[in-house]
Amino acid sequence: MKRYIPFVKSDPFVAVIRLQGAISNSTRGLDNPSLAPVIEKAIARGKPAAVALEINSPGGSPVQSSLIASRIRRLADEKKIPVFAFVEDVAASGGYWLASAADEIFVDKASIVGSIGVISAGFGLQDAIGKIGVERRVHTAGKSKSMLDPFKPQSPADVKKLKGWLEDLHDTFIAQVKERRGTKLADNSDLFTGEVFIGQKGIDVGLADGIGHLAPVMKERFGDKVGFRRYDQKRPLLSRFGAQIVDDAVAGIEERAAYARFGL
Repeated sequence: MKRYIPFVKSDPFVAVIRLQGAISNSTRGLDNPSLAPVIEKAIARGKPAAVALEINSPGGSPVQSSLIASRIRRLADEKKIPVFAFVEDVAASGGYWLASAADEIFVDKASIVGSIGVISAGFGLQDAIGKIGVERRVHTAGKSKSMLDPFKPQSPADVKKLKGWLEDLHDTFIAQVKERRGTKLADNSDLFTGEVFIGQKGIDVGLADGIGHLAPVMKERFGDKVGFRRYDQKRPLLSRFGAQIVDDAVAGIEERAAYARFGL
């Protein structure tokens, strides 16, 4: 109650935002529309001494990663509030993009960071439909409307276009990391190849600033009396009561596959 008493200085507090899971363009994972009110409340409500991001994400949508990170950075700059990221199991690919929104990044000795690259994966089903007696019928206006159709053989021209898109996204990701980490980055040939780094090695190449966990680091910075206010993403009401079961199950499998890439 002390913070409501006039002329009595309140103890500092840190707003904690948890960023857990794959980054998607739906409400099944981390996405900008769902996180926008969480981020805005955390930064604008009261006068936090800092914002701490608890990150455990294998990545996902580059656009959603960019939107979330940009929102955090923009609001923190407006309020002049420092942002700290604390990586748990993994902050890889888009997960590291989120971490790069912070002024300082801390990892556990076993945390995985990096994977600064872009991936596109799918399946080729052109032989499968023939074996089960299915005829594919596609009608388009525009020569590129059916490119990368999984029910057609791969076209070299389509693959070339896709690789061009991936390179453009990769360049954008690299620019984000360079802008945020600047001279902290080491001259390491593996840094932007999609390679991952564990614990101290992530610090050595400049992707993180130190080994540290949220509460001890924040107490060291703001005193033993610092408090913590947590702001979590809310799941849709219907999803919490078991609706969209199949959709959620598929999303869960996809997320587990994303974590599995890092042995988690």
